[in-house]
Parts: sequence; structure tokens; C-alpha cells
Amino acid sequence: MRQYLDQLQYVLDHGTVKEDRTNVGVISCFGLQARYKMDDGFPAVTTKQLVWKSMVSELLWFISGSDNILDLKKIYPHNKLWDGNYEDYLKRLGVSENDGSMGRIYGTQWRRWRGIDRTVDQLQAAIDLVKTDPNSRRMLINAWNAAETGPLDVALPPCHAFFQFYVADGRLSLQLYQRSCDMFLGVPLNIASYSLLLHIVARITGLIPGEFVHTLGDAHIYLNHVDAVRTQLSRTPYALPELRIVDRGQATIDDFVFDDFDLIGYRRHPRIVAEMAV
Repeated sequence: MRQYLDQLQYVLDHGTVKEDRTNVGVISCFGLQARYKMDDGFPAVTTKQLVWKSMVSELLWFISGSDNILDLKKIYPHNKLWDGNYEDYLKRLGVSENDGSMGRIYGTQWRRWRGIDRTVDQLQAAIDLVKTDPNSRRMLINAWNAAETGPLDVALPPCHAFFQFYVADGRLSLQLYQRSCDMFLGVPLNIASYSLLLHIVARITGLIPGEFVHTLGDAHIYLNHVDAVRTQLSRTPYALPELRIVDRGQATIDDFVFDDFDLIGYRRHPRIVAEMAV
């Protein structure tokens, strides 16, 4: 995870102080990239605690295609990653509660993209291409639907907006373009989440997990996270853990469950508390 730590340091050293949507303020840089080889170990941050269970449950929630926060809580009741955004969304809608719907968030775009005359399961279509036409350059999933990013359309417009699979020499790689990157709280989760997605798709397509390539647009550190970032940068990283996926004969993307995943040998420094900007 040295690449991630180097990015934190780069933003601190070269970023511009800017105002932002949350009114917290940020130090921001534009256009960074890192490559994480799965052969080196699973890229779970070790200079603080990765909220593993919340990350896994959120990814499974996205994969399910759900737009409802109550479905996330069914997978893992203690997941609070979306609580703040949900509360903010209800305020924008002018209601105190609803049925849990958060609008057209990631899962709906991945699995039920709205076309002119049909819906498209982008994730399944990409997996099918990995299996049947691995040289294709069209193994794409787009979460950013410009017609569905308004304040009443969705709790939070997709930050990790677009990703693509790539196959070569029996290995599957994944590149993500992330438009908005909360470097301290969000990015470690995004790295782990898409690396886990890479492993899952490699498992059901009979390929070896290759690289997760992370391309960052607006990479920012919130001003109220600066001290926490400096604490993290003062710590020495540990060796990366190994990902274990229970083999139950899973054949499709929808066959995986929360207890299928575990990190082996995950040694990490203590948690660093910081408030999420909403």
C-alpha cells in the first residue's frame, strides 16, 4: 500500500486548498494513478484499520442491484457507511423517512441501467464478455448516468464512476476511474472493494486476478482530516494480507454471500477516527 501512502503525501505537498460541496474545505490534486498487483497480497490498508465487514457488505449490496439502505443493513446491520448520505437525502426530499430507497445509486446503475426501451445489466454483460470474448474492449460498467445525478434523483451521485475489465495471459485486471476521491476515509475502501470485485469475477470466469488500476480525478484530503493523515503517514506499513474466498461452487456473480470472504494474516495499526463530510 505504499502507492496509496505516497498519494496522501503528494496531495499534502502539492495540493491546492479549495472550497467544496460539504463546506469543510479540502486540499486537492487532479489526476493520480496507482497499480495494485494481486500477486503482492490483498491491498488492505495496514497503517490504520480497514472496516472490512462494512466494505464487503457494501460491495455485495451494489452487486445485488438494490437501491435500498435497508437491504444493506440486512447483509450487515452495523454498516454505517451510507447513513449520513441517506439522512441528507431525506432532508432534500423534504421527508423524515421513506421506505429506505436512496435513488439511482451504484447497484441500480450496474444491474438496471435505463436505456431508451430496455434496462441493461451492465455487470452481467461485462462478465459474459470476459467469458466469451476476452479480447473485447467493451467490458465496461458505467455508474454515472448524467440524467440521474440530481439532488432528488440520488442520495449521492457516483464517485467511483466507471470501470473496465481487461484480460491477458490468463489474468483478469480491472481499472476504475473515480471522479471524486476522499483520500483518507473513502479511497482505502474503494481500493479494497474493487480489488475484491476483481477477485470475485476472476473466480467465476476461471482467470487469475491480475492488477487493480486506480485512476483518480479530484483527489482530496478534507481539512478536518489533515491531522489524521499525518498520523497515518507516521506509521510503518505491514505486509499485505491474503484474501480467502470459501469455495461453495459459486458460478455466478450473485452466488456470493457475506461469510464467503476473509482476510488471512491481516496485521494493521490501530483505528484513526475522523468524521465523514456529507
